[in-house]
Amino acid sequence: MEGVWSAEDTTPGAIESALRGLLRERYTQEHHGIPARVLNLVVVVDRDWRGEIENRLARTGRYHPSRTIVCAVEERRTAIDAVVTLGADSDDEEDDVTPIRERVELKVGRQHLKHLATVVDPLVVTDLATVVWAPHGHAEAVDSLRALAQVVLLDSVEEPEPREAIARAGELAERAYVVDLAWLRSTPWRERITASFDPPMWRSELAAISSVTVRHHPSSVAAATLLLGWLSSRLGWQPGSVVGGGGALTGRARGRRGDVAMRLEPAGQDVPGLAGITAETSRGMSLSLDRGEGGLRAVRRRRDGSESAWTLLGASRGEAGILGEGIRQALLRDPTYRPAVRAAGQMLG
Repeated sequence: MEGVWSAEDTTPGAIESALRGLLRERYTQEHHGIPARVLNLVVVVDRDWRGEIENRLARTGRYHPSRTIVCAVEERRTAIDAVVTLGADSDDEEDDVTPIRERVELKVGRQHLKHLATVVDPLVVTDLATVVWAPHGHAEAVDSLRALAQVVLLDSVEEPEPREAIARAGELAERAYVVDLAWLRSTPWRERITASFDPPMWRSELAAISSVTVRHHPSSVAAATLLLGWLSSRLGWQPGSVVGGGGALTGRARGRRGDVAMRLEPAGQDVPGLAGITAETSRGMSLSLDRGEGGLRAVRRRRDGSESAWTLLGASRGEAGILGEGIRQALLRDPTYRPAVRAAGQMLG
């Protein structure tokens, strides 16, 4: 089922009126089709790279937003063009309820970004959570939409400068709920680190951690710093600044029972993200987790030199899964991200 409306040099009011008309027409023709009402997603993209983002959104599966508003930015454009589409999965059973998904594509100019909220405001479904995502930067558009959106979706590893990426994430987190795809990619790591120290015989080792080394893809410094920030915030460490040397970043954190040495170390792996982590304690125990086939390879060494190794199955949701999970997380709340990004900001200064 599809309904389409388009116009050149139009206004937000005309677009909103057309959208309501399409919904009314669709309901008249298909009584079992109802508008999905979960969340709005506003995506600000460069027009030349719009197709890449469309492909990523198409692979989010059941976590697809209810109403998607794509703002495609063209450098010299002065007028707003729009295409409105209603779509739903076809079904042979006429009595089944079929959710209708709504998509609004706007072609806007760079001059519109500073006041983009005035363009988007009439087009979002009121009383629903609104998420803004600007994968190609466009910080001024995000800033304009902050009064309208409750959630900002971002990916810290896409910023070329980790310090600026963490600073921007921290700034946004103070004013909105931030869903960071770099943070979500580390979820399996955080879950498995926690599980490795969960048995009662190993819990006391948490307070005795004396050094942590995080291995990462060279482009994923921000993700590695967030993992250290998470450890710091959960274990009550006060992290200091990290400095470069020998191709790595090193620093120290003040723990409850002494200093903790921290190290961010580039690793030779093909895919972005984390490659491994090693935590050592003052009692002579060490735990290493490293990316491997089918999951994470874990090795624990005890003080007496004995060693045990095992594989923790499952690690990554894949990029399509990560974006879908990011949209889902917009409806949830993770209280551990803000303390982690605050600690990461202290490390990167």
